[in-house]
Amino acid sequence: MRIINLRPGRLTSLALGIVPFAGVIIAYAVASHYRRLENPADKLLPSLEKMGEAFWRMAFVPDRRSGDLLLWLDTFDSLMRLGVGMAVASLLAITLGIAIGFIPHVRSSLAPFLATFSLIPPITILPILFISFGLGEVSKIALIVIGTAPVMIRYTAQSVLDIPREMIIKAETLGASVWQMITRLVLPQVLPKVISCLRLSLVPAWIFLISAEAIASTSGLGYRIFLVRRYLAMDVILTYVVWITLLAFVLDRLLLALSKRAFSWNHLERDSL
Repeated sequence: MRIINLRPGRLTSLALGIVPFAGVIIAYAVASHYRRLENPADKLLPSLEKMGEAFWRMAFVPDRRSGDLLLWLDTFDSLMRLGVGMAVASLLAITLGIAIGFIPHVRSSLAPFLATFSLIPPITILPILFISFGLGEVSKIALIVIGTAPVMIRYTAQSVLDIPREMIIKAETLGASVWQMITRLVLPQVLPKVISCLRLSLVPAWIFLISAEAIASTSGLGYRIFLVRRYLAMDVILTYVVWITLLAFVLDRLLLALSKRAFSWNHLERDSL
Protein backbone atom coordinates (compact mmCIF):
# COMPACT_ATOMS: atom_id res chain seq x y z
CA MET A 1 0.00 0.00 0.00
CA ARG A 2 1.58 3.27 -1.16
CA ILE A 3 1.41 6.30 1.09
CA ILE A 4 -0.44 8.30 -1.57
CA ASN A 5 -3.33 5.81 -1.25
CA LEU A 6 -3.54 5.96 2.55
CA ARG A 7 -6.22 8.36 3.78
CA PRO A 8 -6.24 9.51 7.42
CA GLY A 9 -9.39 9.10 9.47
CA ARG A 10 -11.41 12.02 10.76
CA LEU A 11 -9.66 12.28 14.13
CA THR A 12 -6.25 11.76 12.55
CA SER A 13 -6.95 14.52 10.03
CA LEU A 14 -7.99 16.85 12.85
CA ALA A 15 -4.85 16.04 14.85
CA LEU A 16 -2.58 16.48 11.84
CA GLY A 17 -4.25 19.82 11.08
CA ILE A 18 -3.69 21.08 14.62
CA VAL A 19 0.00 20.15 14.76
CA PRO A 20 1.36 23.01 12.55
CA PHE A 21 -0.71 25.61 14.42
CA ALA A 22 0.46 24.26 17.77
CA GLY A 23 4.04 24.26 16.53
CA VAL A 24 3.86 27.94 15.54
CA ILE A 25 2.30 28.93 18.88
CA ILE A 26 4.89 26.99 20.88
CA ALA A 27 7.77 28.40 18.84
CA TYR A 28 6.47 31.94 19.36
CA ALA A 29 5.96 31.41 23.09
CA VAL A 30 9.49 30.07 23.49
CA ALA A 31 11.03 32.92 21.46
CA SER A 32 9.02 35.50 23.41
CA HIS A 33 10.05 33.95 26.73
CA TYR A 34 13.77 33.97 25.99
CA ARG A 35 13.65 37.48 24.53
CA ARG A 36 11.95 38.81 27.67
CA LEU A 37 14.50 37.03 29.84
CA GLU A 38 17.15 39.28 28.32
CA ASN A 39 14.95 42.38 28.42
CA PRO A 40 11.73 42.26 30.49
CA ALA A 41 10.56 45.51 28.86
CA ASP A 42 10.93 44.12 25.34
CA LYS A 43 7.97 44.99 23.09
CA LEU A 44 8.93 43.14 19.92
CA LEU A 45 7.61 39.72 20.97
CA PRO A 46 4.93 40.25 23.63
CA SER A 47 3.80 37.24 25.60
CA LEU A 48 0.64 35.37 24.73
CA GLU A 49 -0.84 36.75 27.95
CA LYS A 50 -0.16 40.32 26.80
CA MET A 51 -1.77 39.60 23.44
CA GLY A 52 -4.82 38.17 25.21
CA GLU A 53 -5.06 41.32 27.32
CA ALA A 54 -4.77 43.45 24.19
CA PHE A 55 -7.56 41.52 22.50
CA TRP A 56 -9.81 41.94 25.54
CA ARG A 57 -9.03 45.66 25.74
CA MET A 58 -9.71 46.31 22.05
CA ALA A 59 -12.80 44.08 21.89
CA PHE A 60 -14.59 44.64 25.18
CA VAL A 61 -13.32 47.86 26.77
CA PRO A 62 -14.86 51.06 25.30
CA ASP A 63 -12.37 53.54 23.92
CA ARG A 64 -11.83 56.52 26.24
CA ARG A 65 -12.24 59.09 23.48
CA SER A 66 -15.07 57.70 21.37
CA GLY A 67 -16.65 55.06 23.59
CA ASP A 68 -16.48 52.53 20.73
CA LEU A 69 -15.37 48.93 20.92
CA LEU A 70 -12.50 49.43 18.51
CA LEU A 71 -11.94 45.85 17.36
CA TRP A 72 -15.56 45.35 16.32
CA LEU A 73 -15.80 48.80 14.73
CA ASP A 74 -12.64 48.18 12.71
CA THR A 75 -13.81 44.69 11.76
CA PHE A 76 -17.20 45.91 10.56
CA ASP A 77 -15.73 48.70 8.45
CA SER A 78 -13.07 46.48 6.89
CA LEU A 79 -15.47 43.64 6.13
CA MET A 80 -17.93 46.08 4.59
CA ARG A 81 -15.26 47.41 2.23
CA LEU A 82 -14.00 43.93 1.45
CA GLY A 83 -17.51 42.56 0.89
CA VAL A 84 -18.59 45.34 -1.47
CA GLY A 85 -15.32 45.19 -3.40
CA MET A 86 -15.40 41.42 -3.85
CA ALA A 87 -19.10 41.46 -4.74
CA VAL A 88 -18.45 43.97 -7.54
CA ALA A 89 -15.40 41.99 -8.70
CA SER A 90 -17.41 38.75 -8.76
CA LEU A 91 -20.22 40.39 -10.74
CA LEU A 92 -17.72 41.68 -13.28
CA ALA A 93 -16.07 38.26 -13.45
CA ILE A 94 -19.35 36.54 -14.20
CA THR A 95 -20.63 39.03 -16.77
CA LEU A 96 -17.44 39.94 -18.61
CA GLY A 97 -15.82 36.54 -18.14
CA ILE A 98 -18.73 34.71 -19.73
CA ALA A 99 -18.98 37.28 -22.52
CA ILE A 100 -15.25 37.03 -23.31
CA GLY A 101 -15.18 33.25 -23.10
CA PHE A 102 -18.40 32.56 -24.99
CA ILE A 103 -18.67 35.28 -27.64
CA PRO A 104 -15.69 35.43 -30.06
CA HIS A 105 -16.22 39.09 -31.04
CA VAL A 106 -16.18 40.17 -27.39
CA ARG A 107 -13.10 38.02 -26.79
CA SER A 108 -11.25 39.64 -29.69
CA SER A 109 -12.17 43.08 -28.41
CA LEU A 110 -11.61 42.81 -24.65
CA ALA A 111 -9.19 39.91 -24.06
CA PRO A 112 -5.99 41.73 -25.14
CA PHE A 113 -6.93 44.87 -23.21
CA LEU A 114 -7.81 42.88 -20.09
CA ALA A 115 -4.59 40.86 -20.29
CA THR A 116 -2.60 44.10 -20.41
CA PHE A 117 -4.63 45.87 -17.72
CA SER A 118 -4.27 42.94 -15.31
CA LEU A 119 -0.48 43.38 -15.38
CA ILE A 120 -0.63 46.86 -13.85
CA PRO A 121 0.32 46.68 -10.14
CA PRO A 122 -2.86 47.96 -8.42
CA ILE A 123 -0.93 49.63 -5.58
CA THR A 124 0.74 51.97 -8.09
CA ILE A 125 -2.59 53.52 -9.07
CA LEU A 126 -3.72 54.07 -5.48
CA PRO A 127 -2.70 57.77 -5.57
CA ILE A 128 -4.74 58.18 -8.76
CA LEU A 129 -7.77 56.65 -7.04
CA PHE A 130 -7.39 58.99 -4.06
CA ILE A 131 -7.15 61.99 -6.41
CA SER A 132 -10.09 60.83 -8.52
CA PHE A 133 -12.47 59.56 -5.84
CA GLY A 134 -11.19 61.27 -2.72
CA LEU A 135 -10.19 59.64 0.55
CA GLY A 136 -13.59 58.07 1.25
CA GLU A 137 -14.92 54.56 0.80
CA VAL A 138 -15.09 54.62 -3.01
CA SER A 139 -11.33 54.74 -3.52
CA LYS A 140 -10.71 51.83 -1.13
CA ILE A 141 -13.40 49.68 -2.73
CA ALA A 142 -12.17 50.64 -6.20
CA LEU A 143 -8.66 49.44 -5.32
CA ILE A 144 -10.02 46.04 -4.28
CA VAL A 145 -12.05 45.78 -7.49
CA ILE A 146 -9.18 46.85 -9.74
CA GLY A 147 -6.78 44.53 -7.94
CA THR A 148 -8.95 41.41 -8.12
CA ALA A 149 -11.48 41.74 -10.97
CA PRO A 150 -9.10 41.44 -13.97
CA VAL A 151 -7.65 38.14 -12.79
CA MET A 152 -11.10 36.82 -11.87
CA ILE A 153 -12.46 37.81 -15.29
CA ARG A 154 -9.61 36.04 -17.09
CA TYR A 155 -10.04 32.95 -14.92
CA THR A 156 -13.78 32.87 -15.61
CA ALA A 157 -13.27 33.37 -19.34
CA GLN A 158 -10.81 30.48 -19.42
CA SER A 159 -13.30 28.32 -17.51
CA VAL A 160 -15.88 29.05 -20.22
CA LEU A 161 -13.38 28.14 -22.94
CA ASP A 162 -12.68 24.85 -21.13
CA ILE A 163 -16.31 23.73 -21.49
CA PRO A 164 -16.31 20.81 -23.97
CA ARG A 165 -17.29 22.02 -27.42
CA GLU A 166 -19.50 18.95 -27.81
CA MET A 167 -21.85 20.20 -25.11
CA ILE A 168 -22.30 23.53 -26.88
CA ILE A 169 -22.92 21.80 -30.22
CA LYS A 170 -25.56 19.57 -28.62
CA ALA A 171 -27.30 22.61 -27.13
CA GLU A 172 -27.30 24.33 -30.53
CA THR A 173 -28.66 21.18 -32.15
CA LEU A 174 -31.53 21.14 -29.67
CA GLY A 175 -32.39 24.70 -30.68
CA ALA A 176 -31.12 26.57 -27.62
CA SER A 177 -30.61 30.30 -28.00
CA VAL A 178 -27.42 32.05 -26.92
CA TRP A 179 -29.14 33.28 -23.75
CA GLN A 180 -30.42 29.79 -22.93
CA MET A 181 -26.95 28.33 -23.42
CA ILE A 182 -25.46 30.98 -21.12
CA THR A 183 -28.04 30.50 -18.35
CA ARG A 184 -28.47 26.72 -18.55
CA LEU A 185 -25.12 25.46 -19.79
CA VAL A 186 -22.36 27.98 -19.14
CA LEU A 187 -23.44 29.60 -15.88
CA PRO A 188 -23.92 26.36 -13.87
CA GLN A 189 -20.47 25.16 -14.92
CA VAL A 190 -18.74 28.47 -14.32
CA LEU A 191 -20.17 29.44 -10.92
CA PRO A 192 -18.15 26.83 -8.94
CA LYS A 193 -15.01 28.12 -10.66
CA VAL A 194 -15.95 31.69 -9.76
CA ILE A 195 -16.24 30.71 -6.10
CA SER A 196 -12.85 28.99 -6.24
CA CYS A 197 -11.33 32.07 -7.85
CA LEU A 198 -13.03 34.26 -5.25
CA ARG A 199 -11.41 32.24 -2.48
CA LEU A 200 -7.98 32.66 -4.07
CA SER A 201 -8.59 36.38 -4.62
CA LEU A 202 -9.27 37.00 -0.94
CA VAL A 203 -5.52 37.14 -0.23
CA PRO A 204 -4.71 40.03 -2.59
CA ALA A 205 -8.02 41.67 -1.66
CA TRP A 206 -6.95 41.78 2.01
CA ILE A 207 -3.56 43.21 0.98
CA PHE A 208 -5.18 46.00 -1.05
CA LEU A 209 -7.67 46.71 1.73
CA ILE A 210 -5.03 46.96 4.46
CA SER A 211 -2.84 49.14 2.22
CA ALA A 212 -5.66 51.56 1.45
CA GLU A 213 -6.76 51.77 5.08
CA ALA A 214 -3.21 52.36 6.24
CA ILE A 215 -2.73 55.31 3.89
CA ALA A 216 -6.07 57.12 4.18
CA SER A 217 -8.71 56.02 6.66
CA THR A 218 -10.07 56.75 10.11
CA SER A 219 -11.20 53.21 10.87
CA GLY A 220 -10.53 49.67 9.81
CA LEU A 221 -8.11 46.91 10.71
CA GLY A 222 -5.32 48.28 8.53
CA TYR A 223 -5.80 51.77 9.92
CA ARG A 224 -5.51 50.53 13.50
CA ILE A 225 -2.34 48.54 12.81
CA PHE A 226 -0.56 51.51 11.26
CA LEU A 227 -1.89 53.88 13.92
CA VAL A 228 -0.42 51.99 16.87
CA ARG A 229 2.87 51.15 15.17
CA ARG A 230 4.28 54.53 16.23
CA TYR A 231 3.92 53.40 19.86
CA LEU A 232 5.51 50.01 19.14
CA ALA A 233 2.31 48.40 20.43
CA MET A 234 3.21 44.97 19.12
CA ASP A 235 0.63 43.33 21.40
CA VAL A 236 -2.13 45.16 19.48
CA ILE A 237 -0.48 44.74 16.08
CA LEU A 238 0.04 40.99 16.44
CA THR A 239 -3.47 40.60 17.86
CA TYR A 240 -4.92 42.34 14.82
CA VAL A 241 -2.76 40.24 12.47
CA VAL A 242 -4.05 37.05 14.10
CA TRP A 243 -7.61 38.40 13.96
CA ILE A 244 -7.31 39.24 10.25
CA THR A 245 -5.95 35.75 9.60
CA LEU A 246 -8.86 34.21 11.48
CA LEU A 247 -11.39 36.31 9.54
CA ALA A 248 -9.78 35.33 6.25
CA PHE A 249 -9.84 31.66 7.23
CA VAL A 250 -13.52 31.81 8.21
CA LEU A 251 -14.44 33.55 4.95
CA ASP A 252 -12.53 30.93 2.97
CA ARG A 253 -14.27 28.06 4.78
CA LEU A 254 -17.68 29.68 4.32
CA LEU A 255 -17.12 30.01 0.58
CA LEU A 256 -15.97 26.39 0.40
CA ALA A 257 -19.08 25.27 2.32
CA LEU A 258 -21.25 27.34 -0.03
CA SER A 259 -19.63 25.72 -3.05
CA LYS A 260 -20.08 22.22 -1.65
CA ARG A 261 -23.71 22.86 -0.78
CA ALA A 262 -24.72 24.64 -3.98
CA PHE A 263 -22.55 22.63 -6.38
CA SER A 264 -22.04 19.30 -4.66
CA TRP A 265 -21.54 17.60 -8.04
CA ASN A 266 -18.33 19.59 -8.46
CA HIS A 267 -16.80 18.05 -5.31
CA LEU A 268 -17.77 14.39 -5.73
CA GLU A 269 -14.61 13.03 -7.34
CA ARG A 270 -11.92 15.13 -5.65
CA ASP A 271 -10.88 16.58 -2.34
CA SER A 272 -11.25 20.30 -1.75
CA LEU A 273 -8.64 22.46 -0.07
